[in-house]
Amino acid sequence: MKKIKKPLIAIFIIANLYAILCGGLYFFQDNLIFHPQQLPQEYAFDFDGDYKEVWVDAPDGARLNGLHFTVTNPRGVILYHHGNAGSLAQWGQIAQPFVQKGYAVIIMDYRQYGKSGGALTEAALYDDSLLWYAFAKAQYPTTPITSYGRSLGTTFATYVASKKEVTKLVLETPFYSILDEAQSRFSILPVERLLNYRLPTYSFINEVTAPITVIHGTEDSVVDYEHGKALYDSIRITTKTFVTVPGGDHNNLSEFEAYQKATATLFE
Repeated sequence: MKKIKKPLIAIFIIANLYAILCGGLYFFQDNLIFHPQQLPQEYAFDFDGDYKEVWVDAPDGARLNGLHFTVTNPRGVILYHHGNAGSLAQWGQIAQPFVQKGYAVIIMDYRQYGKSGGALTEAALYDDSLLWYAFAKAQYPTTPITSYGRSLGTTFATYVASKKEVTKLVLETPFYSILDEAQSRFSILPVERLLNYRLPTYSFINEVTAPITVIHGTEDSVVDYEHGKALYDSIRITTKTFVTVPGGDHNNLSEFEAYQKATATLFE
């Protein structure tokens, strides 16, 4: 009898641990994907150059916060979709290299990030990205717009480029889909049934007709280099360029010559 009980107890323990893991992924998936820094509404941004704080109102009542960096007679506009952590308090500084090259930059905080409000859903994030495109187009009706995404933002940048007219799409450290990322991390779990988010960049990218540039570091510790390459390889209908940054990690590509040369060419 004791010999029978031991395997049953082991199976019971394993089954419970598995259930806990599944429950943890399901109930805490927002915390795993999104890492927002929230800011008080009275927070004052402090960056070099000319910029202003801007707001976009979503149909569901959400107020979305952004920064608009301006230049005289801009060569183009960069609509920048940032990564999954922080807020505009940090991300605003990403505008400086582009501004120095003569480009206006519009960068926004997603729902629940910074001063932005609203319920966080995948559908709302797509809709919001189009609202920001409309904002950019209203400010610059005849100026070329680049849709630029980094990490999490690469899905929304691609979505915008798949729906609206842009001059180019630039994807820095992109993933194939968030489902693909989750499956690579939690391979023993039924991720497809548990995950509410899909973020299927691969399904939008072949609706993009503008030239696409993908930039990825070989030592990326967050989104594997091969995942970015898989997304690039899936592009079939437009001009594409893949920039490998040897030794580059997820958050330090700008320190490498390969990245600097690529962005200099893109925004010369």
